[in-house]
Amino acid sequence: MVIRNLSISKAVKTDAITVQSSTKVWIDHNSLSSDRDHGKDYYDGLVDISHASDYVTVSWNVFKDHYKGSLVGHSDNNADEDTGHLRVTYHHNWFDNVNSRIPSLRFGTGHFHDNYVVGAETAVHSRMGAQTLVENNVFRSTQVAVTTSRDSDEDGYADLRGNDLGGAATEISQVGTFTDPPYGYTAEPASSVVASVTAGAGAGKL
Repeated sequence: MVIRNLSISKAVKTDAITVQSSTKVWIDHNSLSSDRDHGKDYYDGLVDISHASDYVTVSWNVFKDHYKGSLVGHSDNNADEDTGHLRVTYHHNWFDNVNSRIPSLRFGTGHFHDNYVVGAETAVHSRMGAQTLVENNVFRSTQVAVTTSRDSDEDGYADLRGNDLGGAATEISQVGTFTDPPYGYTAEPASSVVASVTAGAGAGKL
C-alpha cells in the first residue's frame, strides 16, 4: 500500500494517518499538520502505526505544528501481538514544531535516518525493548534528541551515529544492537540533510 502526496490538516479525535495490522506500507511525500493552540490531547497522532504492522516506510513527509508526531506501538501491554513486528524506517522527513514522538517506538525495530527535526521537546523515544538506529539526522532547537527511558516500565535501546545534535541532549540507558539494517540504502551525511529535506519533503514535491 502506498499513501502519497496528501495534505492533511487538523484531524480531530483521530490520526491524520493510521496504520493497523498492515504489512508493506509506504507513506511518502505527504504534508501533515495541525496547530499547537490546543492542549496536547486535542489532536491524536499524525502517523500512528500499531497492532503488529510491519515493514512500514515513512519518507519525505512534512510533520508540522503538532504535539504527538508518530507513535509506533500503541500500548505497553501489547507485547504478545507486537513483538517480532513493527519494523519501521523513517527517512528524509521534516519535523517542524512537533513536540514529541518523533517517533515513539515500542517493541519493534526502527531505523531513523536523514531526518530534520526542529523545535522538539523530546524527539526519538525508544521504549519497551524497542531497538532504534538513529543515523545522520539533524536536530535544531530540540531539548532531547533521543531517549530510551521515560513513560514506560521497560527502557528501549538506541544506537546513534553521524547525527548533528545541535546541542540537544541524549538519554541513552541501553545501547542498541541493531546497527545493520537488512536492506540496501544510502544515508547521506548530516551536513546535506537540511538542504535535501527542506527542498524535497512534503506533498507536491514528487
